Amino acid sequence: MTAMLALLVACGGRDAGRTTNSFFNPQEIPLETYTAEQIFERGEFELQRRQPDEAAFYFAEIERIYPYSEWAKRALIMQAFAYHQDQDYPNSRSAAQRFIDFFPDDDDAAYAQYLLALSYYDQIDEVGRDQGLTFQALQALRAVIENYPDSDYARSAILKFDLAFDHLAAKEMEIGRYYLRRDHFPAAINRFRVVVEEFQTTTHTAEALHRLVESYLSLGLTAEAQTAGAILGHNYRSTEWYEDSYRLLTGRGLTLTSIGDNWLSAIYRQTIKGEWL
Repeated sequence: MTAMLALLVACGGRDAGRTTNSFFNPQEIPLETYTAEQIFERGEFELQRRQPDEAAFYFAEIERIYPYSEWAKRALIMQAFAYHQDQDYPNSRSAAQRFIDFFPDDDDAAYAQYLLALSYYDQIDEVGRDQGLTFQALQALRAVIENYPDSDYARSAILKFDLAFDHLAAKEMEIGRYYLRRDHFPAAINRFRVVVEEFQTTTHTAEALHRLVESYLSLGLTAEAQTAGAILGHNYRSTEWYEDSYRLLTGRGLTLTSIGDNWLSAIYRQTIKGEWL
């Protein structure tokens, strides 16, 4: 095996057509002459030397040359991992999905589902990116949590789910602030309302309530502004957003009290007084 690895290492890199690499030169030794285990070891070797694209190629070749072997199954999950390491997310996702489809009861199925989720999650680090990726990440992470609750990946999936959920709220806040800066108060209110109603467990709820106070006061809708302030005062009194809203409201002679019959007063009754009907 040492001699085999030495031969493989000596082959070096390959170009896009793989015609300059002696390992793939038909005048030398075709890849098909090696065992699945030997090709798998070459894939692992490429991972060790931080060449995930090379590793993915070798693992994919096992699937092609030895499609019904146990090594093909092992190579498929490694293929998904190698593609992910190479940030080739579509191919990582494809390999992971094939593993789930072919081997749904295998011990590595949970990891395959987790890799599939990561193929979306690792692309949503920027707030300005397409939010479709975030929704897809949430769906895939939920599948890990619900289908493999006792796996090693469920806890990590829960944490990432919460972060992705927070990311969606951040996007709504970004757009809401954009409208607010341009005095498009109804449009801003719509965005902040989404955060309060649908993303109330995220870190953005307190600011969303404060922005609602600002927006409603700008429109002269004091009852809504006071109610938003009341929710802030009950749930987020220690935040800067409460302090800012308190100054805004009291500066106009208003109290932080739930007033009227509007969507915010309904939330106040439900979440603070427990009146759900």
